[in-house]
Amino acid sequence: MKRMGRIGKTFGTFVVSWSIVLFVYVLRLTCRKTIANDPRPLLKANGIPYVYAAFHAHQVAALLCSEKGTGAMVSRSSDGQMIVPSLRSMGVKVVRGSGGKGGLAAIDRLVEHVSQGNPGYVAVDGPTGPRGSVHMGIAALAVRSGAVVIPIAPIPSRRWIVVKAWDRMQIPIPFCTIRGYCGKSLAIGPNESTESFRRRIEVSLIELEQANDPGEGKFVTGLRQSRKAA
Repeated sequence: MKRMGRIGKTFGTFVVSWSIVLFVYVLRLTCRKTIANDPRPLLKANGIPYVYAAFHAHQVAALLCSEKGTGAMVSRSSDGQMIVPSLRSMGVKVVRGSGGKGGLAAIDRLVEHVSQGNPGYVAVDGPTGPRGSVHMGIAALAVRSGAVVIPIAPIPSRRWIVVKAWDRMQIPIPFCTIRGYCGKSLAIGPNESTESFRRRIEVSLIELEQANDPGEGKFVTGLRQSRKAA
């Protein structure tokens, strides 16, 4: 009976995974994407590596806006496993691990990926929040790889919002426009601590969301924490 239960669970995961692949394919075909203040052409021209920083709520739209070859960390949980096929279908390099569960090894692999000139992506307040609180991983990745951080808030013109989820996950609706708002590219300053760098990334992302999506921006908690820490 246990074996049958495992087979049923595996089959269910397979069905959900490939249903997500199909939905993502529809989004890629039908959604229009624009990027405001896109720093990537100048960074590429100067040979400067970069990593995207976005809130967990925006991860679907953010990865739709990213280019092929972007490396992204994905949780080792069963939920993480379900989205791996869809990410690979978008040309994303999947690195498994988060938090204390393979997180350090995953950061090592992402550092290597970005150091080779490929973009990286981190859902900075994931996988468990609190919403808007940037964790240390993005700052460590940027410092170790020599990359700058591109804060981005991709806002779909039409979307479903999972209001009961801790991050209020946003799912673009087919045929919408995804507008990606980029903040100023950030690099760690001379003699700046990694913690100070992390706080600057946090403030930049929060200000981006509050300026361009104030209805959702009011749900962040990170800004109060950053001001208190400062």
